[in-house]
Parts: sequence; C-alpha cells; structure tokens
Amino acid sequence: MDDSRLNPPPDSSQPKAAARPPARAAALPWLLFVVALALAAWLAWSAYGPRPAGDPLATTLTAFEKQNRLTVFSAQVSPVVSNDDEQVFGLIKSRQVAVIPTRVDYAVDLSVMSHDRLTWDPQAKRMDVRLPALQIGRPNLDEGRAQYLREGVWITQGAQARLTKANTQLAERQAAAEAANPVLMGLARAAAKEAVRQNLAIPLQVAGFGAVTVEVRFDGEPAPG
Repeated sequence: MDDSRLNPPPDSSQPKAAARPPARAAALPWLLFVVALALAAWLAWSAYGPRPAGDPLATTLTAFEKQNRLTVFSAQVSPVVSNDDEQVFGLIKSRQVAVIPTRVDYAVDLSVMSHDRLTWDPQAKRMDVRLPALQIGRPNLDEGRAQYLREGVWITQGAQARLTKANTQLAERQAAAEAANPVLMGLARAAAKEAVRQNLAIPLQVAGFGAVTVEVRFDGEPAPG
C-alpha cells in the first residue's frame, strides 16, 4: 500500500505563523528600565537636591540686609497754596496761588530688623514678620510743572520771589499732611506687606525650605491668629 495516500504531504499553500513572544515578556525589559531610571532620579535628588540651608531666620535677616531701606509706595499729590505780599506800608499788594505736583515716597527701615521681629513655624512652614512703623519721605516738589496765578497791579521781582518761596514751603507742609491721611497710609502698608512677602518667599525657597507662607504686620497690629 502506498504510504503517501495515508499520510498526505502538508499543504505548502498555508503560510506558517511566525512565533511571537508573549506580551509580558516583551514589556518586561522596558518596565525594568523605567524602574531603574526612577530609582536613579530619586537617588540623585536625595544626594544633590535642594535642602534647607541653615536657619530660616538667618536667611530672612540676610535678605533684609541686602535691602536696608525698602521704598514700597509712591503717592502723587498736588497741593493748592496761596500767599500774600505787601509793600510800601500796605499800599502795594500782590497775591500768588500755586498748584505744585508733588511725589511722596513711603519706605520701611529694614536695618532695624532682628530675630525678635521674626517667628518661624517649621510645621506650617510659616514666617511671621513684624515691621517697624512706615516712614513717609520728604515731599519731592516738581516746581517745573507748577502752575501759578498772580494777582496785583504791580508785582516786583522781589515780591514774586518771596511769594514763590513761601508757597513752596507751604506746599511741602501740606503735601506731608496729605500723605499721612488714612487712605494713602493704608495703601502704602498693603504695598509694603506684599513687597516683603515677595522679597522673603523667594530666598527661603531657594534656600531649600520649599513653599513658605510669609505673614507680615506692622508694630501695633495684632498677631495672626
């Protein structure tokens, strides 16, 4: 009997299926690579990553020393002042009205800052800062933009010089009084607190203390609850 009839040759028209490795076996090398990479990154961070460098109070005082005096706010005011002048036993009278644009700066003296004005809460990562009283600078009169109104039949150069000098002195006093009003003082204090927060948060973060909350108040204000 012919064995070829009993056992026919395999059909060569059917392509053989290529052997493929299981999906888990193919993904295993990549998984091991990712784990090794994460472990290496963690070890590098632990060895070379930022760490708190020293005392946060010392870091804060160092930041203050670089500023010394911090101008935090400027206000523009325009005092309206007037003065009279008399000559020849009151027979010659003159008057001058002046509007003088003036800038007033508000500043904080950081040179007086010391450890007793700072409180550090390590659990909450919060720095409490108590600032000295806000300082109002001397008014800076812009006489180049001043507007004058003069009245009088005959105003001599001497009378004009005296009136201008008197109005300048009066405008300076009036500008200082306007700068001390509660509204401008409130704006200046708010600007000072924000400026100190920004000036401290970055140095503390660079020093390795992370995201630090900075609470700022002035002498006489209640401590944060």
